[in-house]
Parts: sequence; C-alpha cells; structure tokens
Amino acid sequence: MDASYITPFMTSIQNVFSTMFQLPVEIGEPRIKTDSKTTHDVSGIIGVSGEMTGTIVLSMPSDTAESIVTLFTGMKMDSESEDFADAIGELINMISGNAKAEFQRKAVSISCPSVVIGAGHRVASGSGVPCVVIPCNTDCGEVVLEVALRETTEAANSTSAAA
Repeated sequence: MDASYITPFMTSIQNVFSTMFQLPVEIGEPRIKTDSKTTHDVSGIIGVSGEMTGTIVLSMPSDTAESIVTLFTGMKMDSESEDFADAIGELINMISGNAKAEFQRKAVSISCPSVVIGAGHRVASGSGVPCVVIPCNTDCGEVVLEVALRETTEAANSTSAAA
C-alpha cells in the first residue's frame, strides 16, 4: 500500500474529532496489522471501491465508544441502544468521507457504513491487501483506524499506459 494513503486518514480523524467533539487526537506510530481480528469491541466499517478498493475500520473499546457517542449526540447512550450503531456508523462515514476528499485525482466511492459490536470479531480486508493500523489516543480512550487499501488493476494499468 502506498504510504501516502495513510496521511489523509490521520488528518481526517484529528479534524473530525476536534471539530465535532472538541476532542484532541494524538496519533501513534502506524504499523502493519498481521491478523484479521479487530483491535477492540466496537467497529465501524466502510468499504472503498473504484480506482482504489479496500476497507476502513474505526475500532474502539465499548466504554470509549459510549463516551464518544455521548459527546456526538449530546445524550448518554450505551451500546445496546438502537441509535448507538448509527452514531458509530456516522462517525466512520465522516472520517472516511473527509479522507476520500484528499484522493482528488482518483475516482473512489465509499459504501454505507456497517457496525459490528462484540468482543473478538474479525474484519477481513481481502487477500494480499496490507492493513495499516493507526493507533490514536483521546481523552475518552484509545481509538484505532485500520486502513486496508489498494489500487485496482484498471487504475494501475491506466497509470502505466499514461506514462
């Protein structure tokens, strides 16, 4: 994966959290993920298609997710609430949408978000697509962005033909 694909996500999570929640985000050292098990109990997932394909996952512990959703919605909401998953979905949607805007020269679409809640769940990113884990620390707790993207064959071929 091209390292330049990671920076827009780091910038986006900082912008979304500071603008929406007045919550600063400290970015840790990105690393390659070696398995498909998610880092935490709550995951918002966005699919990417077009000239790039893959998945973006926002993963956090339940208590962190509940604190962030409370900041987001202005009301206390636990993970059992029907609206909780919607709030997590909207959060990953905002982060992915802001990052997508940085890929101006690529025709890229993002899917509607999915949310998975429960310990030990797995999100498979596709064979041969490396996943970069971006650890983030907030006053509400740890949040992790998992970015697994690759250029599609057509995009890579058209870039080669243009050269």
